[in-house]
Amino acid sequence: MPFTVRPVITGRDREAFLRLPWRIYEDDPRWTPPLLADQRKFFDPARNPFFDHAEVALYLAFDSSGQPAGRIALTVDRAHNEFHSERTGFFGFFESIDDPRAGHCLLDHARQWFKGKGLAKMAGPMNLSTNHECGLLVEGFESLSMLGIPYNPPRYQEILEGWGLAKSKDLLSLFLDPKVVPEYLTRAMVRIDKRKRFTLRSFRMDRFTDELDILWDIYNSAWERNWGFVPMTRKEFLFAAEEMKAIVQPEFCFIAEVEGQPVGFSLTLPNINPLLKKMNGRLFPLGWLHFLRGKKNIDSFRVITLGIKKPFRRMGIDVAFYHATYKRLVEITASLVEMSWILEDNIPMLEPIRRIGGTVYKRHRIYERNLND
Repeated sequence: MPFTVRPVITGRDREAFLRLPWRIYEDDPRWTPPLLADQRKFFDPARNPFFDHAEVALYLAFDSSGQPAGRIALTVDRAHNEFHSERTGFFGFFESIDDPRAGHCLLDHARQWFKGKGLAKMAGPMNLSTNHECGLLVEGFESLSMLGIPYNPPRYQEILEGWGLAKSKDLLSLFLDPKVVPEYLTRAMVRIDKRKRFTLRSFRMDRFTDELDILWDIYNSAWERNWGFVPMTRKEFLFAAEEMKAIVQPEFCFIAEVEGQPVGFSLTLPNINPLLKKMNGRLFPLGWLHFLRGKKNIDSFRVITLGIKKPFRRMGIDVAFYHATYKRLVEITASLVEMSWILEDNIPMLEPIRRIGGTVYKRHRIYERNLND
């Protein structure tokens, strides 16, 4: 067999796992290198609270010369399986050289590992769950690289489908060109403002932890019935927020209140991927310099999340979020805004975005396979 699969055990193994993408994407200018320090922290069970309720195993594939040729992360998330009454394992962080046999070797191993855990189905890519980066890019390969949205070569679709994985769900990214606030939004806001049923305010950075507790409560309530949703523990939510703290712009994070009670929030982040490309995975010696110099010049943004508690969804709060965000983007002459990701069948979310000019320009796919097939 030209490829063998071995578990990641030592620190040296882990570094090989983390650095493999630099080999895979060596000649691909569309790929954005992650920060290695962040990746090490993410995979550290002592620092990442996701590991409190999940088992994660990392594997590398090696070619006949002993060189790493692929990788995969396998996850059994007890929180997911308990919440959804399932027996599902997730694979993610999938990479493979341009030889389908390397990817199939990893997927064969994943199937056997999951079956050994008594699971019924495998699904992915999930890095490591739906609360993290997920999906395989299947459309929009020439589009702008966006923070928190995975990129992969087109050949990965053939590898996964050729092995026997089938589509479970597509995740959509929509493009907006924010030159002028749409007339539809302006007219709608005139009507909504007259009712005075809620107010919007910006995130208060000087009360960071208190504000995060508000967002955490809304998140676990507003997304509760979404496909694939898993409640986040407070520790998980704070962990994720700390990673974003350096780039959050409070004027792009809105909280809606009804009679002083927070009921929804919208978060838009600057797309720092062009800076990450220059940093090439490293903060030092020059990574921070690239970040500090370039941070103020970012002109592309991602609307990463927008949610409203169910009893308050027919008050026009979503329209107010769109209007406030759009207005800020026009004021700073942003070149592009992406709204992602949105489930392909989430019509109540997709239709309003299309009405304000949103166009689907990227599609990511979640796959699944019955482990008895």
